[in-house]
Amino acid sequence: MELFPPIPLADWRDSKESLHRFAQVVGKVRLAYSVRRNHWWNVPYHLTGRGITTRPMATADGAGTFCVDFDFVDHRLVVCSSNGRRTSFPLTGQSVASFHRRTLDALAAVGVPVSLRNPHPFDLPDADRPFAEDTEHAAYDPYWVNRYWQVLGQVSLVLEEFAAGFCGKTSPVHHFWHTFDIAVTRFSGREIDQPPTVDPVTREAYSREVISAGFWFGDDTFPRPAFYSYAAPEPAGLADRPLRPGAARWIERNGSHLAVLDYDDVRGGDDPRGAVLDFYESVYRAAAGLAGWNVRGEASPGGVTDPVAARSGR
Repeated sequence: MELFPPIPLADWRDSKESLHRFAQVVGKVRLAYSVRRNHWWNVPYHLTGRGITTRPMATADGAGTFCVDFDFVDHRLVVCSSNGRRTSFPLTGQSVASFHRRTLDALAAVGVPVSLRNPHPFDLPDADRPFAEDTEHAAYDPYWVNRYWQVLGQVSLVLEEFAAGFCGKTSPVHHFWHTFDIAVTRFSGREIDQPPTVDPVTREAYSREVISAGFWFGDDTFPRPAFYSYAAPEPAGLADRPLRPGAARWIERNGSHLAVLDYDDVRGGDDPRGAVLDFYESVYRAAAGLAGWNVRGEASPGGVTDPVAARSGR
């Protein structure tokens, strides 16, 4: 597997649309059965050596745990419980409706009956259609789904390396089933007042000042994979600041500015990982400088904050 292999949206769009909704079905289980964390950190997926996982969740009586994993090597959904029960079913050949039914059946089979409070897609064009009625989205190409997971893993390592350079409050590197992206977020600690009209998901996500870095696979409004970064709230003049490398640019999106670096502009270069890290750092330095963050005080080069270790190089 090459670093940053090609993953053009057009080649797997149908599979991505189905998989996105599969992820939302299981994501809503995670939302219902996990302890709420600040900024919704309890909700996203984390990567595994074979796919993505919900991580353990408590059963309704609090006496046990269960976990749901997507295995993108054998292409199965795997459900396990601390009572020793385990079951799985294939991801291929499923519509969203059949996936939804089989997921609930699998949970019941391991002793964890689940009822989703709002079994509809979140913030997708078919949000009014219940999962149980969606027979339209039924594509699943194992080749491209495995490629998606491989790219997730490679990008995750780059984001982990970027995250290591900041010792302030930082999110995990996690994969959101809402927007189907992978991201890490740095926080200044400043509280941000959101207007009453802002929805509760956004209010919690942006209750503190943030600078976020991530990657997404493309969508109808930006139909190609790209690395991205942004600040919220956006400091005045941010979009006038230069970005590195030269292929990076600012775009307007949802009333603010987003720094983007096309995946295909990076993958063919001499040092793709270095180019992405340079991109993230250029956005962070610009946004943090304009917003008055303690850039020097919260730096941890190489993930080190111990001054003795820093001086000795160990």
